[in-house]
Amino acid sequence: MAQQQPGPDQYVLTLSCPDTQGIVHAVSSYLFRTGCNIVDSQQFGDAVSGLFFMRVHFSAEAPVTLEKLHASFAATGDAFRMDWQIHPSAERARVLLLVSKFGHCLNDLLFRAGSGALPVDVVGVVSNHTDFRKLADSYQVPFTHIPVTADTKPEAEAALLELVEREQVDLVVLARYMQVLSDDLCKALAGRAINIHHSFLPSFKGARPYHQAHDRGVKLIGATAHYVTAALDEGPIIEQEVVRVSHDVSPEGLVALGRDAECQALARAVKWHAERRVLLNGSRTVVFG
Repeated sequence: MAQQQPGPDQYVLTLSCPDTQGIVHAVSSYLFRTGCNIVDSQQFGDAVSGLFFMRVHFSAEAPVTLEKLHASFAATGDAFRMDWQIHPSAERARVLLLVSKFGHCLNDLLFRAGSGALPVDVVGVVSNHTDFRKLADSYQVPFTHIPVTADTKPEAEAALLELVEREQVDLVVLARYMQVLSDDLCKALAGRAINIHHSFLPSFKGARPYHQAHDRGVKLIGATAHYVTAALDEGPIIEQEVVRVSHDVSPEGLVALGRDAECQALARAVKWHAERRVLLNGSRTVVFG
């Protein structure tokens, strides 16, 4: 994916709308009139859904506020029935990480965020266990233990949502959080929660999927990062990673390779979401490079 160097007067406009003539002209004309310069622009017209998608990274040559940009673009947005957003490109997503008993994705995301490889601020780690409290502490990230049982699940989810609202969380990442979210919580987090799972789904469901795959002699393993929806593990896909394997790889070897694939796919999905490169297109996504 392309890299950008955000500045204090740089912004990202994202939009989707019914595909028709004149959209790019209208957007570029608006930016010209408001004294802005296009740094990077990408667009895609989907013949299947009939929708047009666009991401524009632009700089303001004269001082301007975000409020003024919103107010002045509203007429263009209304004219084309756009679903649009404008954000400062330097704005960092506030991310909450959820984890259970497997910590490889959590550790990877904490390292990437701490080293500056991810343009996010991790505001907390939540777990239904206490195994990774010390790991969170080592990165000086607040750790919250929210135990979950069948009887306490509604209260646990209410506590989680309260934390999301209190910390003004932009993105919730299920970094191997092994709890199924309720339909209500999925709706509350729609478009701002990402999950990771092994790409064997739905082929190898249940326990020990890599051992099931080994028994079937698979030649490709991988991982899928997707938005969370009420349909378990079937949300819009953001990124996938695959690894070719041979007959001599043990089940334990598949697990190790699978964990690496999960880390890579999830990290890219989080990065692209934080950079506002991912636009929802029904059950699919448009991901701009």
